Amino acid sequence: MHYLVTGGAGFIGGHLVDALIARGDTVRILDNFSTGSRATVHPNAELIDGDLTRPADVARACVGIDGIFHVAALPRIPLSIAEPQRTHDSNVNGTLNLLVAAKDAGVKRIVYSASSSAYGNQSILPLVETMQAAPTNPYGLQKHIGELYMTVFASIYGIQTVSLRYFNVYGPRMASEGAYVTVIAEFLRQRAAGQPLTIAGDGEQTRDFTHIRDVVAANILAMESADVGKGEVLNIGAGENHSVNEIAKAVGGPVVHITARPGEMRHTLADTTQAKTVLGWEAKVRFAEGMGELLKGKGL
Repeated sequence: MHYLVTGGAGFIGGHLVDALIARGDTVRILDNFSTGSRATVHPNAELIDGDLTRPADVARACVGIDGIFHVAALPRIPLSIAEPQRTHDSNVNGTLNLLVAAKDAGVKRIVYSASSSAYGNQSILPLVETMQAAPTNPYGLQKHIGELYMTVFASIYGIQTVSLRYFNVYGPRMASEGAYVTVIAEFLRQRAAGQPLTIAGDGEQTRDFTHIRDVVAANILAMESADVGKGEVLNIGAGENHSVNEIAKAVGGPVVHITARPGEMRHTLADTTQAKTVLGWEAKVRFAEGMGELLKGKGL
């Protein structure tokens, strides 16, 4: 099959490209390198250095494509709060550009990288797809709008779509600097630099951390499953959550507390029943295993 991976030079997209090529698929990457790195681009992938906000770039990328993994985004909540217009342009308008181009090119299916940020602060855990979305920040709102566009295009234009709501993806090659850093990557960077670990607020906020290998597996299943394609939204999480304080303890070293950031969710925990039912997917990498690999890789 001939697949397009938007954001294929980034963390999630890069791992996905590697897996697809290892299977024997032909892969084209569309990336503007705002977060990705040319050094991680698979040598056997076709690369289009372009931007989702430029319709001509997107149209060119969709020619001759069977399916699209739409991973590209300007991620992270703090960036969306600081630059809501810029992130909206990329995350919402860019997604619409891709849907239009995919429709015009006759692409069969799009697997969209959505976000658990769409849930906001719910009063009940675990988080289930039937809950009303209630994003508390621009990023969560932008990613939820993308889900809605996926559903509408499936209904009106017949292009098959499915949205995967990721829960805090981590693993090798995740960003270690800039506006896109996860708490795990930041703690690892600080520890390696001999700096104290900075904990926002009391550190008791929890996250469902999902390993990159599990996320890649979910994407491939979602592309191939005959049981999805009508705009479904599926949680992709490990089904267990851990506090920021737990992460700091695992990494080790002194800590300092800073003011909690606005717009952050207090807790996340995924109910993955739907993903297991319709895709046959469940997380395989437990958190202790994934963290152990990262710590060993950093020599900690």
